[in-house]
Amino acid sequence: MKKRWEQVSRSCSNTTWKKVRINQFNRKLALLVFIASIILTACTAESGGSNQAEQENDQKAEESTENNKDKNAGVTKKEKPSSQSNEAVHAESAQVARVVDGDTIKVTVNGKEETVRMLLVDTPETKHPSKPVQPFGPEASSFAKNKLSGKQVELEYDGPKYDKYERLLAYVWVDGKMFNQLLLEEGLARLAYVYDPPYTHFKEYMKAQNRAKTAEMGIWSKDGYVRDEGFYYQNKSVSNGSSSSSEKNTADSACSGLLYDPNGPDRDCSDFDTQQQAQDFFEAAGGPANDPHRLDGNDNDGKVCETLP
Repeated sequence: MKKRWEQVSRSCSNTTWKKVRINQFNRKLALLVFIASIILTACTAESGGSNQAEQENDQKAEESTENNKDKNAGVTKKEKPSSQSNEAVHAESAQVARVVDGDTIKVTVNGKEETVRMLLVDTPETKHPSKPVQPFGPEASSFAKNKLSGKQVELEYDGPKYDKYERLLAYVWVDGKMFNQLLLEEGLARLAYVYDPPYTHFKEYMKAQNRAKTAEMGIWSKDGYVRDEGFYYQNKSVSNGSSSSSEKNTADSACSGLLYDPNGPDRDCSDFDTQQQAQDFFEAAGGPANDPHRLDGNDNDGKVCETLP
């Protein structure tokens, strides 16, 4: 009986010890699981923060790149002006109706008659109301009539389209050549009226003028004739203290209000701006009985240059 009790006691003791050991193991395991979960949570939080930081950095980098693109785009716009500011030059076709003088013509453009004052050139006067006919003025007019009369031309604009007198300001192209430049090359005009630079053809014009000047062509053949303000010429031919007859005739025509001396060089209708100017000149020259300048045409009705305004 005693042995039996000892066996039961030992068995209970072993069972109790096993339970204690199991409880201790379970507590240790729970502690390990708890620690592991804490470590895992910390790692997850750190990884999430790192990823968020990386995402924020990537977003900032993208924003910085976009900003740099915008800034570069802005610089490009400032350094490269728009085509509208640089390409204001355009051209249109016109029909020459009449040559007024070396640097002025009448044209029909878009069904309307316009006066064209050629850009950057100035020829000697032939029709100025208060100035006599200047040397090489008639030559410039004849050159213009020969090259432009009745021709189809292109008008190229460069800056303001009209001047204060409502005249078109243009380069005149005829047969593929720029007539303004031809005047300079022939020594029939000076480079002038540079009011609104830069001009597209200014350098070409300067070179053309310099060539004519070096060769002493036309207006450059007279010392001191070409000046910054225009042309200066005084006829100094004097005989016995009196003016020459041509000077007297010029003075007489000026006093009578005529543009030209009726006894001077031959004139045609293109030399006048209005029909009344031509009519007055015609009558002063002896018309209608005499018509030395042949202004009355073939109808002989006593009314000249009837196509003029």
